[in-house]
Amino acid sequence: MSDIVSAVDLKIGYSPSTVLANIDNLQINEGEIISIIGESGIGKTTLLKNIAYLVKPISGKLLVFNSTSYPQRGSVGYIPQKLGLINHETVYFNVLEGAVCNESVFRSITGFHEEKVVDTVKDSITLMDLSHKIDEPIKYLSGGQQRRVAIARTMAQGPKLILADEFLSELDDKTANSVWNIMQEYVKQNNITLIIVEHNIQRALLADRCLKLEKVTDSSSSILVEVDK
Repeated sequence: MSDIVSAVDLKIGYSPSTVLANIDNLQINEGEIISIIGESGIGKTTLLKNIAYLVKPISGKLLVFNSTSYPQRGSVGYIPQKLGLINHETVYFNVLEGAVCNESVFRSITGFHEEKVVDTVKDSITLMDLSHKIDEPIKYLSGGQQRRVAIARTMAQGPKLILADEFLSELDDKTANSVWNIMQEYVKQNNITLIIVEHNIQRALLADRCLKLEKVTDSSSSILVEVDK
């Protein structure tokens, strides 16, 4: 089983004078589901952004797919709290934005999409129970529906690593549990590594491993510890 994410002596934050977290050693294996918990502002989102190469570490070593280079196109799927959807475009168009990672740049620009890409888009939308909204502009959907579109977009992308920041927020309990079960089955069937930031402790503990960022006494920064289940 290979490491998908590994870090040693990692310091994360937005400047050397404001280190949010110190991570001595972190290893996340292929196919694992990892949840990250901790109080607001402690560095959970920043950790995801570092793994996604959206923010650079302050210091230390961080490897994703055993490399310090930017991952291959489409290999990392990121579901941010602010979903990044195109509000005036349809559900289909937004999910397609994820799927085009699986075809040539020429096809993705010209719109001559492969049949398998179109099928993947429709399957992902169906999986998120949004087939009846496929031609609906995003701006007319509820917050929970928009969140499911963002999840479908990432699934259509077909990444080997998914980073999800509070991806079940704005969903009622029944829908959240349903989407969580679908996501678990999806990543396990496809041997995808899933790292989620989750505020619901009960749901976080359903992951293979639950990690917690917690403040160090007399320090403004935090450390990452594994939660006993």
